[in-house]
Amino acid sequence: MNERIVGEVSRINGPVVEAGGVKDGMMFELVKVGKERLVGEIVKLEGSGAVIQVYEDTTGIAPGDPVYGEGIQLSVELGPGLMGTIYDGIQRPLEKIRDMSGLYIKRGIQLPSLDRDKRWAFTPAVEKGAAVRGGEVLGTVQETPRIVHRILFPPNAEGTVESVAAGGEYTVDETVAVLRTADGKRDISLMQRWPIRLPRPVEARLPLDAPLVTGQRVIDTLFPVAKGGTVAIPGGFGTGKTMTQQALAKWSDADIIVYIGCGERGNEMTDVLTEFPSLKDPRTGRTLMERTVLIANTSNMPVSAREASIYTGVTIAEYYRDQGYHVAVMADSTSRWAEALRELSGRMEEMPAEEGFPAYLPTRVAEFYERAGRMMAKSKKEGSVSIIGAVSPPGGDFSEPVTQHTKRFVRCFWALDRGLANARHYPAISWLASYSEYLSEIGAWWENNVNASWAKDREEIMDVLHKEARLQQVVKLVGPDALPDTQRFVLDVGTLFKTAFLQQNAFDKIDMFSTMEKQVKMLHIILSYWRRGAEAIKRGVTLVKLRKMKVNQDIIKMKYTVPNEDLSELDRISDRLERSFDQLGALYA
Repeated sequence: MNERIVGEVSRINGPVVEAGGVKDGMMFELVKVGKERLVGEIVKLEGSGAVIQVYEDTTGIAPGDPVYGEGIQLSVELGPGLMGTIYDGIQRPLEKIRDMSGLYIKRGIQLPSLDRDKRWAFTPAVEKGAAVRGGEVLGTVQETPRIVHRILFPPNAEGTVESVAAGGEYTVDETVAVLRTADGKRDISLMQRWPIRLPRPVEARLPLDAPLVTGQRVIDTLFPVAKGGTVAIPGGFGTGKTMTQQALAKWSDADIIVYIGCGERGNEMTDVLTEFPSLKDPRTGRTLMERTVLIANTSNMPVSAREASIYTGVTIAEYYRDQGYHVAVMADSTSRWAEALRELSGRMEEMPAEEGFPAYLPTRVAEFYERAGRMMAKSKKEGSVSIIGAVSPPGGDFSEPVTQHTKRFVRCFWALDRGLANARHYPAISWLASYSEYLSEIGAWWENNVNASWAKDREEIMDVLHKEARLQQVVKLVGPDALPDTQRFVLDVGTLFKTAFLQQNAFDKIDMFSTMEKQVKMLHIILSYWRRGAEAIKRGVTLVKLRKMKVNQDIIKMKYTVPNEDLSELDRISDRLERSFDQLGALYA
């Protein structure tokens, strides 16, 4: 970095600082403002003036204070040591800052994002004289017991390996290889930097043909998301956005989780920070933090750092994607990020658009979600970034701008319902307002890996749910007793499916996670009850008789009583169901 004075402060408006006398500043250049050297970024250049977005509290900054240019864009450090670390929105390690400054972050505090003292066991994967290009694997480091960190050549590096270090222990900033390029020699270390607003280059985009398995039945069976897909989770206060994302972080089959707490309440983020280290990874039995990066930027932190936090998180995710990992990014919540855009836009006196948001809000939302995808990286390894963004519409109004613009750019929509949350039905994902556009793309995966009838069964149960919703409107007017048994049976099956399948207890050891095979068998049992029951009613069997079948209780309780490891009990329940209907059929023959 080449630090130099690029101008001096002329005007301060909260986190927005104007500088004059700027001669060689660059757009989006990283700068330090004032004697305390507060971190900022040039967001506008006009003549000899610059507008700077400062990521810390600007109290005490005065006109005439110097502005120092760093000569680079706002970037993150990428290398071993990211896993298990808690950062703020501009990738400052919060635990180390706490050790230095106590409970409150001191202004101007500067710490490296990656530990410069820790030594990592490096194993080279290239030899001297090899021709390499950016993104290829230089070597490996065992970052955690589960994550093998592949050290990559920086994306903009290309040349011949002049020397490479032998296997051994190195710090992140020690040179482990020397690359001869067209411009001369370049030292390569275990660490690299990358601008947060610039997507990392890839070899090719790949089709999204495999689901991100979450273990949540309403998601996997009804509204699945593909690996590399995009999801919006809109919902009002208390509908369970954060809890849904935490369940996905724990149970999804992503290799790595990047959790971004963007503008959330401090106590809510505290729950995440205290709970995640104690959670056990169900696949390894070790702490979940060994495959998680946390970015905490709470609502009382500087608003401009909130705007940067989601770019910091998705850049880290892209880095692990380039190593061949499947990464899930949890952004909670993008509404707070959009509010930060609105505040900064207002302070820069830009023309407001709908509800005061800047006119470029749709562009920024699109740019963020476009960084998701399943990719073939330059390293010739396949990886993906799935983005799951929570949206917090004021008053639960899904017609507000952030929800509507997000809906345009995502392909999966899990709408949280206030009525379901009040009824303690979790996950409170509405089966009427939600949708997934990945159904056709992942259908072949279901057919080849789980069950060929998934698409047909899903369509049938969704039809039952829509019939039940229409009949509920009639019931509100005339009551259930006015309906014939055929329609009341639709109501019964809808209620049974919601209770026995869609509702899931995150605190029950068996019910908190369901394998795809268990989900398919449960759905098959409920659909068998629906098909055989509808047929029995047509033959004259009364609804009272159907309700009295003892197997009904087995169906309701099967999510709690049948473990994922042994599904044979579901087969026995299915057999008992068939025998019960056969006996009823014999009575009414």
